[in-house]
Amino acid sequence: MNIAIAGAGLVGRVLALNLLKKGYNITLYDSDTAYGEEAAGITAAGMLAVFAELESAESIIFDIGQRSIELWPSLLEQLGIMESFQQKGSIITAHPQDANELEHFIETLQSKVAEASKIKRLNQAEIMELEPDLAQHTKGFYLPHEGQVDAQVFMKTSSDYLLAHPHVTWHQNTTVDKVEEGMLYFGNQSERYDWVFDARGLGANVQMENLRGVRGEVFWLETSEVKITRPTRMLHPRYKIYIVPRPNNRYIIGATEIESEDKSPMSVRSSLELLSAVYSVHSGFGEARIVNMVTNCRPTLKDNLPKIENSDKLTRINGLYRHGYLMAPAIVEQALNEGIFK
Repeated sequence: MNIAIAGAGLVGRVLALNLLKKGYNITLYDSDTAYGEEAAGITAAGMLAVFAELESAESIIFDIGQRSIELWPSLLEQLGIMESFQQKGSIITAHPQDANELEHFIETLQSKVAEASKIKRLNQAEIMELEPDLAQHTKGFYLPHEGQVDAQVFMKTSSDYLLAHPHVTWHQNTTVDKVEEGMLYFGNQSERYDWVFDARGLGANVQMENLRGVRGEVFWLETSEVKITRPTRMLHPRYKIYIVPRPNNRYIIGATEIESEDKSPMSVRSSLELLSAVYSVHSGFGEARIVNMVTNCRPTLKDNLPKIENSDKLTRINGLYRHGYLMAPAIVEQALNEGIFK
């Protein structure tokens, strides 16, 4: 079968990797370059936060996330980058003045899924045992089974893999105008395929109702003064900052969530708030070097839940919101089983 995928971001790549296992010929179309310089997937922290995201999400996100965590290792093994997967749990803490908010946060998680009863309360000694560099915090919680995928390594390696694959054709810098059953339209051209997947994210807003972008902003910091080894969240009066460790003394810092499709550079307010918050977690970040400041928009639907539409010779996947890496493998699996693999 000859398959077309419109949109070569995170979902498009996960689709391609799954379809190649079946021996299909894949043609990718994307308005971006093959290395996804504008993709939300390359900006992401890649957190697999099945528990932490429950505070502002439906419990179905937990189930989808659990399945994705099971699926990620095989995808990364296919690319030869198993070291990009980490599942050592995560820590959430707060300053003493926000202790009540921290308790409420955990109670909310526990009210949504029974598995959240496994969340472990930590005292200062237990925090120090898990993460010595967080020893100044007297109270926290350990969220088991959470982890991360190194998003930047995944995006680059999947680009290399797909570009070199004999069954993949990649049309870079090609904007798809419309996707229909078995048909794909771009510029003044159209192509017919045995099956078409629409994974364009915000690029599908003309064909998908209630699709909007939610802006996110992150810093990439580098410092040898901090040794945090697992994803860490700090409750903050304005938003819940996250710190995600990467190799070579790098950390991704983020958490902003702004109802806007503006992709312009980070605002002064966001910069001040994020950097002040991360400095309050560990003073070693005071001498960190700012390697990058990145903004992007995540495709989101009205209910903030993902959507799969299957019909004859056509599958649409969209609306993964801020949960891209947490949900993509499981959502793609569901879409394939309900559509082309049915």
